[in-house]
Amino acid sequence: MLAEPIRHDWQLTEILELFNLPFNDLIFKAQSIHRTNFNPNQLQLSTLLNIKTGACSEDCGYCSQSARFKTELEKQPLMAIDAIVAEAKQAKANGASRFCMGAAWRSPKERDFKQILDIIRAVKAEDLETCLTLGMLDDQQAQQLSEAGLDYYNHNLDTSATYYPKVISTHTYQDRLNTLTNVRKANLKICCGGIIGMGEKVQDRAELLQTLANLAIHPESVPINQLVPIAGTPLEHAEQLDSFAIVRCIAVARILMPSSNIRLSAGRTEMNDELQALCFLAGANSVFYGEKLLTTDNKSTEHDHNLFNKLGIITSYE
Repeated sequence: MLAEPIRHDWQLTEILELFNLPFNDLIFKAQSIHRTNFNPNQLQLSTLLNIKTGACSEDCGYCSQSARFKTELEKQPLMAIDAIVAEAKQAKANGASRFCMGAAWRSPKERDFKQILDIIRAVKAEDLETCLTLGMLDDQQAQQLSEAGLDYYNHNLDTSATYYPKVISTHTYQDRLNTLTNVRKANLKICCGGIIGMGEKVQDRAELLQTLANLAIHPESVPINQLVPIAGTPLEHAEQLDSFAIVRCIAVARILMPSSNIRLSAGRTEMNDELQALCFLAGANSVFYGEKLLTTDNKSTEHDHNLFNKLGIITSYE
């Protein structure tokens, strides 16, 4: 089968038609496209470490790290480089090929930036791909990260531009898009996706994917997160997401962005093995791997290995 051309001109009506396809037809289309671009039995594994916890000034309604919400999270300053490198070595030993690091900031402070650059160099020295999420970046900061050897920068759009103000008020959708522009200008790869299950409609999911798919260059990694409701946050009582919703979202993302890694991200602890297998069938070819995702739990590495073995899946690191 010939690979379909990469498009950047998707119309919302087209995307909604994909979401509304009969389930079997949608999965068949997504899996067919997936097979023309990737080994369907291979996953890329990334491990995510919170290198600075809590006390964030922003009001993202899903986040335990906001200083505005009364969660049980214990604040932690920026970790020492040696401790981060030790975690990176363990992640590599467990099979991860990319080490992702997150710090709870609106944007990185100048006083911390030199240490961030040193962290990138130290983790790169362990022969791992590096990814950071530090909040919003200006063009100079993005360039410095690139010069230090950073591979990926994560900055999710979270949801549609329409629904966004119902989740976040302390920075705008355009702020996020501006950061993506600065990251791309610095020749960094982009990791950008969203969260479903925050009360948004299917149209919001379609609009989010339209925004991502119509960027001049598709994000190299597209994490699809399922909301993990956290006590003390505005979204702690969000209605539980229907299982098929995340499968459909992954399948549509795969169709719109054929050569991107579509990552099954937060919310995997709520998924049984059968649902995860459906997500892989729908085109997910990357997972966050390791027992913690920033401040929420994740599947154990032992559980993941058992599942991958059952499904005949190999990892990109093997």
